[in-house]
Amino acid sequence: MNPFLSNFRTVSLTYAVWLMTGCLLAAILVMTNICAWSNGLLFSIPTMLAFGVLSTSAYYVSRSLPMKKRHFFQVTGIFGGSAFLIGTIWLWLCYLWNKATWLFDENWAGIHFSQQMPIMLFIIGTLLFLLSILIYDVLHILDNMRQVERRQAASEVLAREAELQVLRTQINPHFLFNSLNSISALTTIDAAGARNMTIELAQFFRQTLALSEQQKIALTKEIALCNHFLSIEKIRFGKKLQVQMTIDAESESCLVPPMLLQPLLENAIKHGIRDLVDGGVIVVTSKVRDAWLYIALENPVDMDSKNLAQGTGTGLKNLQARLHSLYSGKSRVEYRTEADLFRIEITLPLELTPNSAT
Repeated sequence: MNPFLSNFRTVSLTYAVWLMTGCLLAAILVMTNICAWSNGLLFSIPTMLAFGVLSTSAYYVSRSLPMKKRHFFQVTGIFGGSAFLIGTIWLWLCYLWNKATWLFDENWAGIHFSQQMPIMLFIIGTLLFLLSILIYDVLHILDNMRQVERRQAASEVLAREAELQVLRTQINPHFLFNSLNSISALTTIDAAGARNMTIELAQFFRQTLALSEQQKIALTKEIALCNHFLSIEKIRFGKKLQVQMTIDAESESCLVPPMLLQPLLENAIKHGIRDLVDGGVIVVTSKVRDAWLYIALENPVDMDSKNLAQGTGTGLKNLQARLHSLYSGKSRVEYRTEADLFRIEITLPLELTPNSAT
């Protein structure tokens, strides 16, 4: 079955085109003084609609030769041969239909077939069939492009799902082990602290699993997840770890990828706060300007630390690749270290939650 004629709308549109082509053929017959309008329309419209049925075979002719495997002689032989055959069949249909209209024995029916008339009709039928093949070629190309786009979109969705699946397993094992060790140590000296840490750890993992199922979440939800993470880390590091969050109220309802900030906070602690004797303050800010969401994270670092020198930057590169995939290259991630301070700035296209958008 011809897939391009698989619904009533496309069939109607196709035969509307052939109807107009029939009117055009009638106009040619009238302008060349072959017949009057009534005779021309009675001859042209039924025969052209019949040709519309014949032209559907152009789909199979076009499909018989894939674009990449076409050669001049193949194209000439198959396309030319099929056009010759259809042109001949249509010429005979025209001849038989004209014979039938003469039976009406009326002035408005039938046209005179001159010696040039069969040649003209044959050429018209052949050229129209070749044009039909070309049109189906174009439709095939467009359909292939749409399929490629759909496959690409499906691949991107699968890649994002795989990425989120990896995120679930990428929570630093050291963070989990250290948290469990801290809980174990606290059970003997601070049972209430151990209980609080256990609750925060459970809440953190519960939210991590829930939010990672979504492609994008409100910034407030990401901040809430980060607060559970920081509550656990503050129990471990005590006063060494200080966090200052300045979240613009306008940015709270902005959509961001889940697990966007938590890995950055984890890196700030691992490569910054942990190596400083007096610890330091991690500063997180967000603001909305025009059609963009700006998020910045800043933390002190020990430039002489071996832990900092051993960092490979893989996490930041993965973050750039992830945002590039999600936002089609419209996002930006910039980071730098200066004056014992590491700063990362993220710029995302502004997207709001449905409730805030209304």
